[in-house]
Amino acid sequence: MTIGIIREGKTPPDKRVPFTPEQLVEFKDKFDVDIIVEPSPIRAYPDDEYRKLGIEVSADLSNCDVLMGVKEVPMDQLIPDKTYFFFSHTIKEQPYNRELLRKILQKNIRLIDYEVLTKPSGVRLVGFGRYAGIVGAYNGILAWGKYSKTYDLKPANQCYDRTELNEQLKSVRLPPSFKIVLTGTGRVSKGAQEVLDDLGIEKVSPLEFLDRDYNAPVYTVLEVNHYFFRADNKPFDKAAFYQNPVGHLARFKPFANSSDMYIPCHFWDSRSPFIFTNDDARHAKNRIKIVADVSCDIDGPICSTKRPSTIDKPLYGYDPITHSEVPFGQPGSIGVMAVDNLPCELPRDASRDFGAELMENVMPALLGDDPTEIISRASITDGAGKLGPHFTHLKNYVEHED
Repeated sequence: MTIGIIREGKTPPDKRVPFTPEQLVEFKDKFDVDIIVEPSPIRAYPDDEYRKLGIEVSADLSNCDVLMGVKEVPMDQLIPDKTYFFFSHTIKEQPYNRELLRKILQKNIRLIDYEVLTKPSGVRLVGFGRYAGIVGAYNGILAWGKYSKTYDLKPANQCYDRTELNEQLKSVRLPPSFKIVLTGTGRVSKGAQEVLDDLGIEKVSPLEFLDRDYNAPVYTVLEVNHYFFRADNKPFDKAAFYQNPVGHLARFKPFANSSDMYIPCHFWDSRSPFIFTNDDARHAKNRIKIVADVSCDIDGPICSTKRPSTIDKPLYGYDPITHSEVPFGQPGSIGVMAVDNLPCELPRDASRDFGAELMENVMPALLGDDPTEIISRASITDGAGKLGPHFTHLKNYVEHED
């Protein structure tokens, strides 16, 4: 089998890769495959880093069986009759990628989407969530420095790698009473907690967070039962909530009144209640001054997230009185960081993390035995012009007339 690593063609450009040069050497040795890397002027790992390790770099991918990228492949760059791996952003029936899925079917391509590579239990096998959390928390700390005018951090995307980012953290000076609240406990939240731990901030329980005063910065992590409860006041059932969140209410206000910074790292179902509401933000006791919204659900559970921000301009302000966007730092406003492609700011590290997960969790199933049907369950299309057996529900989405 021959594996091709494609050049990212989506605009704006993405510097991440599915595998680093060192990982591709390991890949070749471990699985006895040929590998070709398509040249790219923007990749975080330049072409010469691959060449120096003996990896072929060529614009001709016609002999490749499997082509692997990160973001959606432009329709005019799709090669017929191949197997592709990338994030397609089609499984939620996103209208802007309907035509892409149609073209994939027309070209008899087998599309394997990273987002649905899972264990039988539904737990995802690969993702960039950890680095979304790392960069999101860093950006939140950066935002506090600008808000308080007490220190100035280099933007994450200007750091060469995680090591340089951690060096930047050494200049951070937070007030002794500073408190940070996170929602969510998955890999995104764990990434954010890495940054807070690197800063030496103590983690405390939600109850201690609300009930105690501290003379050094602290943070707490909320599970879903800490900020949602049943409207009928019956005991909270986490499994039932995830199956159907209707009939629940939010109780985030006590944490909003006790926190200087909020870092949302949760998964949110559109049927769920809003978490940090405009009423919470307008309340006289609200203490939150910075929201570093890693989850970035627009006009959703976090009232201050009015739009996604960009890597170049990551910060804006939110006026809780007018419920509108204002300049960052405007008196009475809440500072917002809502970059929706955070891992792109540390592309070398994020790629290394992602490639390691692919190597361990997915490639053995692709190139050997696959008893739990990891590849089959992630195949949105079958390579013969049809939707995969687990994605037949997308038929109406594909056939919809615009």
